[in-house]
Amino acid sequence: MCTRGGKCHLKKGDAHLCEKPAVIYTFIQAHVGEFTIVKMCDVLGVSKSGYYNWLQKQSAPLTEREEKEIEITQKVHQSFHESYGTYGSPRIRKDLQEWGYVLSQKKIANLMRELGLCAVIPKQYQRTTNSDHNHFIYPDLVKRDFDVKEPNQVWVADITYIRTMQGWLYLASIMDLYSRKIIGWAIADHMKEALVLEALEKALLIRKPPAGCIHHSDRGVQYCSNAYTNRLKEHQMEISMSKKGDPYDNTCIESFHSTIKKECIYRQRFQTKHEAKQVVQAYIIEFYNKKRRHSTLGYVSPNQYERINNPKDTSSRSKSA
Repeated sequence: MCTRGGKCHLKKGDAHLCEKPAVIYTFIQAHVGEFTIVKMCDVLGVSKSGYYNWLQKQSAPLTEREEKEIEITQKVHQSFHESYGTYGSPRIRKDLQEWGYVLSQKKIANLMRELGLCAVIPKQYQRTTNSDHNHFIYPDLVKRDFDVKEPNQVWVADITYIRTMQGWLYLASIMDLYSRKIIGWAIADHMKEALVLEALEKALLIRKPPAGCIHHSDRGVQYCSNAYTNRLKEHQMEISMSKKGDPYDNTCIESFHSTIKKECIYRQRFQTKHEAKQVVQAYIIEFYNKKRRHSTLGYVSPNQYERINNPKDTSSRSKSA
């Protein structure tokens, strides 16, 4: 049985592991500091003498097949844990291919199941959109056309929440639809217009968008405020907003917020607001933008996608994000 973070609880139902004793013994050896050998052997259906015999044989040369199996197992572990314990078999398969290992997705899925590599994600909810205001509502210019061919043509923005033991925090993010890269973000303990303005200023500084770049958001009071829309107009950006009560009009940035909550925020308990800020920022910079394989981009990361497809236009702007 798996828990948050991919940690595994021993359970007698793991009888399928018995098909590969070497994998079981390797697992036992790796978790000696967490459980007793007697307990692990009992739960995983192997004998203690069999485990010790296997240990003794480790001094003898391994066969080429055994070495390859152990090597692949280590690489699957590496991909899983470097992804914060969030990758499934499709993305792990892409990592292994990049590292020179060609395996079927089914083979990797079976191996992950044998190793207990899975994640359980709880759910939380906090309302972040307040569209009950008297500000002007701009028309929807994107109209669910999320296939953007050039950088800095369409930006999408949204707010989500982060729960800590010290209270709620709010994350405002801006994504370039071209590469699905997060180009601006801000975290604060409020949802005032200052929050979204901070995220916008970071995006403007990093990307320097051309005139006509579309900025799309929901109808939240923060995005409709005079301070925010005036800043967009100063940079000659086109303002676009979703239809009322329709999350699909802004699905890409909402999908990112769903991803960061499942892969980062919900997987741990933040004791302080400072801790939450540090972890979320590291996730965006070091994992999501730099490493996380995006299915829409052909299983490369946003940074990789920009380097491959538009290196001259985006390389200088990507260094700080």
